[in-house]
Amino acid sequence: MNLNPLAYQLSSRVSLVEISERHIAIVKLVKSRIIQKDAAKIVEMVKKIQSVDKGMQVSLLCSHNICSKSLALLAKENVQVIYKD
Repeated sequence: MNLNPLAYQLSSRVSLVEISERHIAIVKLVKSRIIQKDAAKIVEMVKKIQSVDKGMQVSLLCSHNICSKSLALLAKENVQVIYKD
């Protein structure tokens, strides 16, 4: 189910889906590679969501086009990556 990003003080261009109760995902299905700069922005979005809703688990839903540095940054920040083919 799609969620309203404005409820979490995010841009209306951000796509959020509910994975389960108390677990949402930021959807980033792009053809280009997700680089470390993009991952840093995703971490900031996760922090915003968690500042609004403290117990919310936030993941990234993306394709396999993600660099290893991005994966390392997301793992360091405890952001789970879910791959969609």
